Amino acid sequence: MILGLSTSTYTLIHVLISLAGIVSGFAVVFGMLAGRWLNGTNVVFLVTTIATSVTGFGFPIHEIGPPHILGGLSLIVLAIALVARYRHRLAGRARKVYAISAIVALYFNVFVLVVQAFQKVASLHALAPTQKEPPFAIAQGAVLLLFIILGVMSTKRFRTLEIA
Repeated sequence: MILGLSTSTYTLIHVLISLAGIVSGFAVVFGMLAGRWLNGTNVVFLVTTIATSVTGFGFPIHEIGPPHILGGLSLIVLAIALVARYRHRLAGRARKVYAISAIVALYFNVFVLVVQAFQKVASLHALAPTQKEPPFAIAQGAVLLLFIILGVMSTKRFRTLEIA
């Protein structure tokens, strides 16, 4: 039991929140690329991505490991995004800081998605059972490269975007 829920129910809620964060995060990034500020989508992204990290800490902890470190880093990056968005209102450098921190937070979620896919999807697990094999490294490398490209393009485009 976790917070009065069965572990499977809690896990399902955590996964659904995570997927909502990933989908809304990609919408935010593509909005930046298209020169559109999607205020409501940005709120959904921030809330669900924060909730993803927070609910991740709800699972039983036997020892501090990579998921906990990544969750902590994600919360730090999201705190930076919140300050840039709400305290500095995306003025000046805060706009670039927001774009970068939002993309890094989304990258962290997608990184975990790939890890989970290689653990849970039989065909992927067969390719990289210990996640030290080349297919896993190639997949994570491709994700990192994609996010670097999206980050550079979004940050440049976001500088000229009109915020209502």
